[in-house]
Amino acid sequence: MKTLLLFVVTALAEIVGCYLPYLWLRKGGSLWLLLPAAASLALFAWLLSLHPTASGRVYAAYGGVYVTVAIFWLWGVDAVRPTRWDLLGAALCLAGMAVIMFSPRTV
Repeated sequence: MKTLLLFVVTALAEIVGCYLPYLWLRKGGSLWLLLPAAASLALFAWLLSLHPTASGRVYAAYGGVYVTVAIFWLWGVDAVRPTRWDLLGAALCLAGMAVIMFSPRTV
């Protein structure tokens, strides 16, 4: 559960770090949005370093959580209700993340 929560917080940091420049570039937001965006992306990179397994495995599994968090961002922030296909895709991504992160390993 700790790993999944860390992935969710990491995904939120990445999404915020990309969403704020989008607001500046596409929605006429303030240039000042780039400062918290940069901080959020730095936080994202640091959070990825906290995962206790090989970096390639972390990046692969993180992708599944990122997709899921992005679908809920679409719903909560952009006010676009996900389709059942969006939700099915997110569920498949989470299943892939679980296989990658939680399968038994020999050291």
